[in-house]
Formats: sequence, structure tokens, C-alpha cells
Amino acid sequence: MRNVQRIAVVGGGVIGLATAWRVAATGRLVTVIDPTPLRGGGSWVAAGMLAPVTEAWLGEEHVLAFGAESLARWPGFAADLTDPPGLRREGTLALALDAADAEDQHRLADFLSSLGREVRRLTARQVRELEPGTSPVRSGLLVPGDLSVDSRRLLRSLAAQATATGVEFHTGQAVSVRDGGVELADGSTVECDEAVIAAGAWSRALHPALETLVRPVKGEVLRLRSRPSALPPPTRTLRAHVESRPVYLVPRDGGELVVGATQHEVGYDTEVTAAGVRDLLTDAERVLPGVREYAVVEAAAGLRAGSPDNLPLLGRLGPGVLVATGHHRNGVLMAPVTADAVVALLRGDTPPDHVLAAAPSRFPGAT
Repeated sequence: MRNVQRIAVVGGGVIGLATAWRVAATGRLVTVIDPTPLRGGGSWVAAGMLAPVTEAWLGEEHVLAFGAESLARWPGFAADLTDPPGLRREGTLALALDAADAEDQHRLADFLSSLGREVRRLTARQVRELEPGTSPVRSGLLVPGDLSVDSRRLLRSLAAQATATGVEFHTGQAVSVRDGGVELADGSTVECDEAVIAAGAWSRALHPALETLVRPVKGEVLRLRSRPSALPPPTRTLRAHVESRPVYLVPRDGGELVVGATQHEVGYDTEVTAAGVRDLLTDAERVLPGVREYAVVEAAAGLRAGSPDNLPLLGRLGPGVLVATGHHRNGVLMAPVTADAVVALLRGDTPPDHVLAAAPSRFPGAT
């Protein structure tokens, strides 16, 4: 009888946990290797926006296609989890605070409409009717199909689901991945038939092909909570630019509001800075004046895994080694498609076009 295939997944964030769960559900033996699963990477800090349309940029059509495909899978993905991860369906409202923002928003709406994406242009009055707590704006863009999820509830749910499916957890520190095993800092090796590198910004140190393809991108995030004397949080995710700085406000159950995110390429620095907190509070108040009365619950920083073209690195690096990283701002969004793609790659299936576009072989020397 053929032995059951052993899979090692390096990384215990949303991508690693989702992948481990889906792979284990196929009957394979899966081990997740991470010294601090759930809390060690950018997933714990993530705001949980599932918003490929409002993240879209001209020239990044592959990123939009990948994200849109994953968004379509999110309701079913969430329903498969025993513990609901707090999926919200109210959509995203992008706000234009001045004339320049309104012009940029107009171009974005035209671009999205040309791709057949559902958007609705709003006047300033219509914006205030939908979200009365917002500051005066020039215009708005409503994306009803966007979702959001509580990233911390999601991580806990994925870990529980993975455990229930037979996934084992190893809290060692991986230092390299090769065909046949994952080498750990203590000199031991976790042997496997296939290894999946899903360690986010730390993936670059695990395989020579990733050294120049993955970079850490720091993001600072605030968690606020509405107090009895304050206006409640908005119903929808709000997005805007303040003095060219992007800001988003994501409501959560229980009166919580997540505000993010700064973006700095400063290596592996995860300290929260005074300037970052100041900018986030200033920008959030510019969008939603009532937040000045909110309680500050937490200030945190995490590291996104950037790639050269903002598309993930998803595919085979060589015999016995797969990679699933480089999701940048969209790791939570892209988890369902990524996990399903790894399962398909392990079966030897030909990936669909949106996954083929993310193959690391698009970069010379990556495989």
C-alpha cells in the first residue's frame, strides 16, 4: 500500500493555516512549522478587508483577477469553518475628500466599469445618507460586493479547523527548505514529501530563489472602540486618501473599528512609531470626525510580504518545494484561492489562468 504523503507547511499565518487545513482534508499528513503560530506574522495585525475592487490599480489586472476569484470563494470558505470568522457583507465606501481625489476616483470607476466590476458612483449627499458620521466629501464610490472579516477570529477558527482535520503543529524555527525536508534552527529536520513555504515576509530566507523576490513591508494599525458617548462606527468599510496617505476604517462587531495602515519599507522593524499613530488618528478623524471620542484599544505593527509586481508567488520552486507567499496587502483576501491552488498543485493539476499568472517562474531564476 502506498504511504500517505507527508506535507510540511512553513508558516502559521492565514495562508499557512488555510493551506494546511485544505491539504489535510485531502487525507495527507500535514505539519505546520512556526515558532509563534497565529500571532507571529502580519495576519494577526491585518484589518481583514476582502476588497479586490477598491485595491485595484491600472496595470495590475492580474492582481484584481486573482483577488476577485478569491472573493467569490469567501462565503463558501467561511461557511466551511465550524467557528464563524465574523464575515461582514456591507461593502466598501471609497470617499473623495477633495477635487483631486474626486478625479482619481472617477478614473478608477471608469477602469473598473471597463472590466465589468460592480461600482456605484455617489454624490456627497448620497454618501452622508449612507454613512451620516462621515465628514463632508466631494463624492463617493460604493462597492457593494466587498466583504470584510475579523482576522483574529479567522486565525483562531483556521487553527481549530486544521487541528480537527489532523494537522500537527511544530513550534521550531525553520531556517531552510529543500526537497525532502525543512531544516530547523536547532539542527533537526522535519522530513516531508513536499514542503510549502508560506512564511510571509520571512519566506525570503528559506529558499535561495526567494531572496530577491520577497520583501517586508511594514504596516501600523490601530484598534479603536466606540464609547457610549460617541457615535457608533460606520456600517461599511471606509477608504480615503488624506494628504496622499491612504487610510481605511473597518468596522467590527462590538463597536470596534480598525484603522490602517501606514506603509514603510524599513526591513523587519515591527515597532509602532509615534508618527504612525499620529497619522492614523489624524487621517481617521478627517474621514470620521467622531473617532476623537473613541477609546484606543491597541496600536500594533505587522509585516506584509511584498513581491516585485504585487502579485503573489504561488507555484513550484523545484522538486519537493512549493511557495505560497508575496500576497502583500491581500493575504486574508487571497487565502481561499491560494489554499485551493496548493491542493491542485500537489495533485499535479494544471492551474487556472489566475494561478498561472502568479507562478514564480515569471521571474528569471526563480525555479
